[in-house]
Amino acid sequence: MNVQLPTGRELFEPKRPGSQDIAWCPGCGNFGIRNILISALAELELKPTEVAIISGIGQAAKMPHYINANGYHTLHGRAIPIATGVKAANPQLTVIAEGGDGDMYAEGGNHLLHAIRRNPDITVLIHDNQIYGLTKGQASPTTMPGMKTPTQPWGVFEEPFNPVALAIALDASFVARTFMGYFKESVEIIKKAIQHRGLAIVDILHPCVSFNKVNTYAWYREHTYWMEDHDPYDREAAFRRAIERDPLPLGIFYINEKPTFEDQVPAYRNDRTPLWKREPKLELVKRFFEEKKL
Repeated sequence: MNVQLPTGRELFEPKRPGSQDIAWCPGCGNFGIRNILISALAELELKPTEVAIISGIGQAAKMPHYINANGYHTLHGRAIPIATGVKAANPQLTVIAEGGDGDMYAEGGNHLLHAIRRNPDITVLIHDNQIYGLTKGQASPTTMPGMKTPTQPWGVFEEPFNPVALAIALDASFVARTFMGYFKESVEIIKKAIQHRGLAIVDILHPCVSFNKVNTYAWYREHTYWMEDHDPYDREAAFRRAIERDPLPLGIFYINEKPTFEDQVPAYRNDRTPLWKREPKLELVKRFFEEKKL
C-alpha cells in the first residue's frame, strides 16, 4: 500500500484531535499571520522537528497550538528568554518567539531590550494589533493617542511605543515591519528573518476586528507604504525611516551582521556539540560544590 506523506505546508498543519478549533475571532489578523508563517517554513523546506515556536500569553501567543512543530506556551512576556535558552541548548533548531504588542513590548519589554544586547540567533515575531485582545480591548504600548478603551474611556494620551526605532537605536542585528495583509511580501520578510544569523525582529501589523475599530484592514493599507531604494545597512537612514509616522514604512529597515550569543557563550567556544547531546560531567559538578564548602 502506498502511503502519501505530507509535504510543504501540510507538514505544519496540526493533526491532533480538536486542533482545528482555533480560538480567534472570525476575521482576526492572526489567521493570516499563521498562514504566512506556515508558508515561510514550508518554502524554507524546514521540517516540524527542526522548528521550535515559543510564545508568551495573549491571542498571538496561542500560535504553538495551531502549528505542527515543537512548541512551548510560556509565561506572560517571557517568550524571548525561553527561546534564547532553547537555542542555546540546541543551536541546530530554528527558534521563533511569538507574542503580541502587549506581551512583547509591555510585559516582555525588558527581555526584548536585553535580547538585542545578547543577539541570540532567534526570530521574534510581534503580532502588533495596537490593542490588548485577550483581555478585551485595553490600550497596549502601541495604541494610537485618542483611542478610547475600557480602561482609557477619556482616550489614550501616552506616546505610542516605537519598536522599530528602539531596535535600530540599540543596534539590533535585523529589524523589519510588515502588514499581514500583504501575504507574499510578509512571507519573504519572515523567510529572510529566519535565515538571518542573529536576533531578527519583525513587527507585524494586523487588525483586531473585535476591539480595535480604528486600525482596520483598510486603515493599514491606506497608512503604510513599502520602502524602495532603501539600504538596510545604513543605520542612520534606517532610523530616519523608523521615526516616520504616517504613512508607516514597511520592509526591512536594518541589518547588522555580528556575532551571536551562541558564538560567544563559553559552552560552545571549544565544542560545538549541542548541550542536549552532551553527557553530564557529574564529577565536575560534585567537585564544584565540594570546593564551595571549603
